[in-house]
Amino acid sequence: MGGDHATADSPDLTGGVALSELPDGGMLAGHVGEEAVLLARRGEEVFAIGASCTHYGGPLAEGLLVDETVRCPWHHACFSLRTGEALRAPAFDPVPCWRVEQRDGRLFVREKLAPPARRPASAQPAAGVEPGRIVIVGGGAAGFAAAEMLRREGYAGSLTLLSAEDAAPYDRPNLSKDYLAGTASEDWIPLRPESFYAEQAIDLRLGATVAGIDPAGRRVVLAGSGGELPFDRLLLATGAEPVRPPIPGADGPQVRMLRSLRDSRALIEAAKAAQRAVLIGAGFIGLEVAASLRARGLVVHVVAPERLPLERVLGPELGALVRRLHEEQGVVFHLEEGVAAIEPGRVRLKGGGSLDAELVVLGTGVRPRTELAERAGLAVDHGVLVDEYLETSAPGIFAAGDIARWPDPHTGERLRIEHWVVAERQGQTAALNMLGGGGRARFTAAPFFWSRHYDTSIGYVGHAQRWDATEIEGDIGARDAVVRYRQGGQAPRGRDGRT
Repeated sequence: MGGDHATADSPDLTGGVALSELPDGGMLAGHVGEEAVLLARRGEEVFAIGASCTHYGGPLAEGLLVDETVRCPWHHACFSLRTGEALRAPAFDPVPCWRVEQRDGRLFVREKLAPPARRPASAQPAAGVEPGRIVIVGGGAAGFAAAEMLRREGYAGSLTLLSAEDAAPYDRPNLSKDYLAGTASEDWIPLRPESFYAEQAIDLRLGATVAGIDPAGRRVVLAGSGGELPFDRLLLATGAEPVRPPIPGADGPQVRMLRSLRDSRALIEAAKAAQRAVLIGAGFIGLEVAASLRARGLVVHVVAPERLPLERVLGPELGALVRRLHEEQGVVFHLEEGVAAIEPGRVRLKGGGSLDAELVVLGTGVRPRTELAERAGLAVDHGVLVDEYLETSAPGIFAAGDIARWPDPHTGERLRIEHWVVAERQGQTAALNMLGGGGRARFTAAPFFWSRHYDTSIGYVGHAQRWDATEIEGDIGARDAVVRYRQGGQAPRGRDGRT
């Protein structure tokens, strides 16, 4: 999605621009031929890199310059100005770089530079330093990001990625957004083409179910006749699974849940044959599904016990905005209401009414898949407990993503957060720590996620369990605002919501 941000009226950087137009810490968007290029200045050095984020094509010129990096304004991917490398997810591909020449007070962008060589891998891993065999359990955000980072860092040992799914790692957030709405093709969903795994010598095993883990014997036991896999380092990235509430009829044929690509495909097929849908739950996924089904022309009703959608997460001001966004598109809310039963062709409400529906979607939350960790004797408490390096109570076994509960360096509390970018960045951090060798990497990234509702995006930075006041900058009604959440006069971990 997105694209190249070259424009006809942007400066041709091969013809030169005055150095005075680019102050220290400044950025300037231009072009070289048909390619959009970003100039960025740090002190006396000027860098030229591709102007479009390699994740969704966000305009880096509108982003944030931090030291020798630039951060995308859309989803906070981070790139090196010096090498173009994608330093932090959700981007994995680098941006190109060009040589910059300074002459007579002007800047000229010259030839494109060759991408940096892949970091050299050790032909023979040093005993006790680089592991010879790494196994990753889970093919979601954290598992993929870890595998990609291991190879990017030059790891040359055996690398196995076990996924219970039947599809190679894919962009899960869009299962409820563009893909479900019909505005993105399935070709766009995979995080990497199938050839990537063979090229990088990643042994990707789909449909692989892990029966158990033996921490002492350093082995993973596969279900059925899958045998065993020895490991020197292990990453658990088993993610979360949807919760099916104890509602009579919740397992009926017209009822769908959304977690996997297979679920999204099934939901799309069901939507083709339906005219009316009921969403149970007014969380982020449920509301994104509501928006996508409206884009497909279905009549959509949302049933939830809350007073306002997302009020518990975003507060009443943004909760009211979210409700209005959906109502403007025809979504009908039944709030402070529950479901008594799901029956063929209708949903009975606890308040006594009923809603006709050929399709019912459960958006009733998820729970972390911690069973493997529990059976293996790892420390588990509302998630798999890890230290600041994402290592579990068993040395050499790490956990990342939805299952990991880690110590927050800012508050001292333990957090477990079900955000896509958090999972990817934890996978990258775990990969660095599994390699051993030099200094270890602490996981200190601030949580971030985004949610799109029609033509309005909400970005959420930080995390707080509670707050006692909100501070609004801008105009929520105009959908251009920053909301800061404060407790005792302070922002809990820098948390804010942006529309």
